[in-house]
Amino acid sequence: MVKPSRSYRLFQGVNGVILTLVVVVTLYPFLNIVARSLSGERYIRAGEVTLWPKGFNLTTYRIVFQDSVFWRSYGNTVFYTVVATAVAMVLTTCYAYVLSKKQLKGRGVLVGIAVFTMFFTGGLIPNYVLVTSLGLKNSVWALALPNAISVFNLLVMKAFFESLPTELEEAAQIDGLNTYGTLLRIVLPLSKAVVATMVLFYSVSFWNSWFGAFLYMDRTDLMPVTVYLRNMISGATTGANAGAVDAQLSQVGANIQAVTIVLTALPIICVYPFVQRYFVSGVMLGAVKG
Repeated sequence: MVKPSRSYRLFQGVNGVILTLVVVVTLYPFLNIVARSLSGERYIRAGEVTLWPKGFNLTTYRIVFQDSVFWRSYGNTVFYTVVATAVAMVLTTCYAYVLSKKQLKGRGVLVGIAVFTMFFTGGLIPNYVLVTSLGLKNSVWALALPNAISVFNLLVMKAFFESLPTELEEAAQIDGLNTYGTLLRIVLPLSKAVVATMVLFYSVSFWNSWFGAFLYMDRTDLMPVTVYLRNMISGATTGANAGAVDAQLSQVGANIQAVTIVLTALPIICVYPFVQRYFVSGVMLGAVKG
């Protein structure tokens, strides 16, 4: 076994120190938020909470969890995220696969149309009028369809599809597969990493989105959890500004923002480890022989 050189050991030490600092800087804000969500009002307002809760208090969590509206909103968010992500993945994958074909006539125009939307949009009022005119208000389609294709995700998938060996698709065509069969049975199984990444990107985007629901949803029973928690923050802030003396309301006003961040981020944090393994897998390992 070859003994590492002195310079290589020095590199490993410096690299370890830098990565440790990056981890600390990344984790500190989140740990502080978790500690604040579990701390008492007096310690939060005094700025004494760092990485460990002080004056352990679950008042805000208890109020949120005991509210049936919260659980209904959480269910709405799960439903909206699943449907919107599925629609976005189908449309983005099909569009990216088409654009990856260099022999396609009008390919440059289609790419230009997609890139154009990155810099120019119709505006808030025209979008609202369009969604309303199509009868999409108070439905999941008001959230899913206007944001169905992210151009950044589209270009990433397009570049990935272009990197796949054309010999694989040619072999599939010789074996009798049509375009859809090639995409479903050859291309997508080799694209697990990029598909998992895009699913994560879209899921996080739809999960955290609140403005679309705030704009297009009029009924309380259709609101996602992000709008519910936003309304709680607004109510707690209004009560605090009005000089409310109720101890429970004061506690909610003190750490509702921290509780909101924890409740919205926790599901994504739980899902991420199951997706992360695809980021580092060698998707093309052994795909082409010889």
